[in-house]
Amino acid sequence: MGHGHSHTGGHAVVEVGQRARTLLIGFLAVLGVLAVAGLIWLWPSSAEVESAIHKIQDPDGVSYLTATIESVRDGCDGLSGGACKTAVVIPDGGPEAGQAQDVLLDGGAVHSGLRAGDSIEVMRLDADGDLYYSFSGVNRLPVIAVLTVFFVAAVIAVARWKGLFALVGLVIAAWVLMSFMLPAIIVGKPGMPVALAGSTVIMFIVLYVAHGVSLRTSAALAGTLLGLAVTTGLGAFAVGAARLSGFADENEYDLAQLAPAINFQDLLMVGIIVGGLGVLNDVTITQASAVWELRAAAPDWSRRRVFAAGMRIGRDHIASTIYTIVFAYAGAALTVLLLLHFTTRQPLALLGNELFGGEAVRTLASAIGLILAVPLTTGIAALTVGPPRAATTA
Repeated sequence: MGHGHSHTGGHAVVEVGQRARTLLIGFLAVLGVLAVAGLIWLWPSSAEVESAIHKIQDPDGVSYLTATIESVRDGCDGLSGGACKTAVVIPDGGPEAGQAQDVLLDGGAVHSGLRAGDSIEVMRLDADGDLYYSFSGVNRLPVIAVLTVFFVAAVIAVARWKGLFALVGLVIAAWVLMSFMLPAIIVGKPGMPVALAGSTVIMFIVLYVAHGVSLRTSAALAGTLLGLAVTTGLGAFAVGAARLSGFADENEYDLAQLAPAINFQDLLMVGIIVGGLGVLNDVTITQASAVWELRAAAPDWSRRRVFAAGMRIGRDHIASTIYTIVFAYAGAALTVLLLLHFTTRQPLALLGNELFGGEAVRTLASAIGLILAVPLTTGIAALTVGPPRAATTA
């Protein structure tokens, strides 16, 4: 059997069997073609999206402006106390630009720490000559922009070119998610094909852009896609078996009114798949790299021995990534977890509630797919790096 060599940038040069190379490239080529075909088949037209959603129209006389807070005082309309405050604001534009206006602050706005000099968004309502200004939100764009600049700078400073390419891949992946997956769900396209096609394309992009086109990356990609398939199957089974509807809180009911074609079980399943992509990518590229380095360091080892050594590394990685995925979901669902302290029922009994049961299924399905991706990727990489060869002596 013929052999080739895999050159992976700063990684070791490893001899690769021709048959393994052919099978791996062929496997990925078939999946890539199917994913692109799925995108073409499922991609919704702009007309489909427009007809599927009921946009919220602002009533006549409503406009939104930015304003700067001049002062904040406790109480409003004769009431006192911390439950209500009044902000004196100066609109930056509109007919009353530069003129002080009173704006009521209640609910979460009272506890957000608003103070003089802060920029906020206000809603201006002109109803038959009666003028009202109300609080709409905080202008957080400057803070988010600064954090984004620091994030990009940190990635490039630490990871250099690889970090830059990772950011490029992230932007493209976000475009696929926002331009294809979400609109397809909105118009009622089947969730599993949408999730598989979109996630497969995303993984092709982010892995090859960030890590370069190589057999090492291809082995990681194959393991990622198999782990993705496992997660998809488990997610579909778990959502059906647990009889989850996808309606966990009022946000889903509001969304159902705005986009009636959405299948919320499909939406839940897509969330399970997309939520695990990042950690899955991390695990598989690490395992493929570990196997490559093991083969380079021990060319005389059998494939079985390389696989066993790679799995020892993988077990350590599993332990840390399980914490990552569980705590990531726990952080996102912290408000939900706090509700456990305000009921007299046993915590396990609350799994019958959609809110708690959905989070449990989401976490477990992603974690199982992640765990199984480790032996799958390690096995693919061990088969790809080629058979052992006799060690040379000086």
